[in-house]
Amino acid sequence: MALIAPSLLSANFLNLAADCEMLNKSEADWFHLDVMDGRFVPNISFGLPVIEHIRKTTTKVCDVHLMILEPGTYAEAFKNAGADILTVHIEACTHLHRNIQQIKSLGMQAGVAVNPHTPVSFLQDIIADIDVVCLMSVNPGFGGQKFIPHTLTKIKELRRMIDEKGANVKIEIDGGVTLENAKSIIEAGADVLVAGNTVFKSANPTETIAQLKKI
Repeated sequence: MALIAPSLLSANFLNLAADCEMLNKSEADWFHLDVMDGRFVPNISFGLPVIEHIRKTTTKVCDVHLMILEPGTYAEAFKNAGADILTVHIEACTHLHRNIQQIKSLGMQAGVAVNPHTPVSFLQDIIADIDVVCLMSVNPGFGGQKFIPHTLTKIKELRRMIDEKGANVKIEIDGGVTLENAKSIIEAGADVLVAGNTVFKSANPTETIAQLKKI
């Protein structure tokens, strides 16, 4: 059964407390928190103060996805803000192994995100050192985009790599996840589904999360 990580990028920021309470009462497993700097991706989302407040509302896992340049500069601050998992982009890290070591030394699980154009083979030498691979199934920066079908091939390739290495790594899929395609994503080998618009734009978000959990 896949873990469900609703993305608060799609939440109602004028009523964030209510959306956090809804997630707490739902079958959601993680809170997925997207941080964008307007440099690595062409959008700016939210940062440390918002995450600090979200952390106070929940005991569920806070899965922080940094779509920013120089993530190592801010790793400790995100730990202090309440991140349980800190994910950095392979494309933003000149010294990825150093970034992973830093995240783990701060007591967080370490994730690596991979953009649609980046081969998963680039993870070959780091896969045993990380906890989560976040495969971007859309180009990062904006919610509401359509799932890129080639991602299914990348999931299968990554699953083979993890199994061959005997690594304990979760495959997280971020972007365009719907009730219609979730089954094929899970069957390809995914462990965690990030869902933004699918959850928060639905008529009944709690029920939509429950439906995703049943797939």
